[in-house]
Amino acid sequence: MVHFSHVLLHYCNEVIPAVILGFIISGIIHELIPTKTVEKYLGSKGILPILWATIVGAFLPVCCWGSLPIALSFYKKGSKLGPVLAFLVATPATSISALIVSWRLLGWLFTVYMFFSVIVMGVVIGIFGNYFNYVPKPKEKESCSHCAEELESRKCGDVMWDKVKDVLKFAFVEMPKDIGIELLVGILLAVLVETFVPIGNLIHAYLSGPLAYVFSIVVGLVMYFCSTASVPLIHALIGQGMNVGAAFVLLLVGPITSYGTILVLRKEFGVKILLYYITSICVLAVLLGIFYEKIVF
Repeated sequence: MVHFSHVLLHYCNEVIPAVILGFIISGIIHELIPTKTVEKYLGSKGILPILWATIVGAFLPVCCWGSLPIALSFYKKGSKLGPVLAFLVATPATSISALIVSWRLLGWLFTVYMFFSVIVMGVVIGIFGNYFNYVPKPKEKESCSHCAEELESRKCGDVMWDKVKDVLKFAFVEMPKDIGIELLVGILLAVLVETFVPIGNLIHAYLSGPLAYVFSIVVGLVMYFCSTASVPLIHALIGQGMNVGAAFVLLLVGPITSYGTILVLRKEFGVKILLYYITSICVLAVLLGIFYEKIVF
């Protein structure tokens, strides 16, 4: 228990300041970037919206569950399939808080490689996604009540104090509601992996080689991992001897492929596009993981 307490304190000292900073930056982004602006640049056709969708999605403080309604709004407004898929890949895969925590625990090289890997995955999946035979839904007309809500929002936004309160509310109320429990569980799991000797022995025996990639794909598809909360667990797995490339795969596949995303994609776009989405994520994640293990690491 003494060792467990020391390791828990170590993770809290490393993670909590980074998470607080990430939450504050996320709150600022959430308040200063209007949804209309995002839809304007991400909801049109062509390759450029795919780039916008991927880059903006990588920074937005939204998990996979929060990215679903945004992506579907692009779909309902007539967006092509590419930007929708790119957004669904990039948004849950990483965020400001995830990047900061990753930088603290896994180092700058891992963090930079992860960020650009997410960009590559989003762009590639989005570009090939545009080649599917896909007819977008008709654009929806905005109601007067919606316009009135936006006008009211702009009035409130003129008051600086209201903006500050909104930023703090999002950072320290909404964000902890969304990922607070997952973050706590992630830290506790990381401490357990780090301190429980039999788990470390199993990881070293079975997850240090190529088999670890299969493990990461299966677990990543079956379980949902929040991008920020999973970083301490990945750090602990690597520390106990897990193949670093496979750990990278788990960090990518877990947050992207939630049950909500899978069910919504099947309903809105069909089985063919769902299979393309899952297969392309798994293949690209493994290729990027192997490249990191063999070349970069």
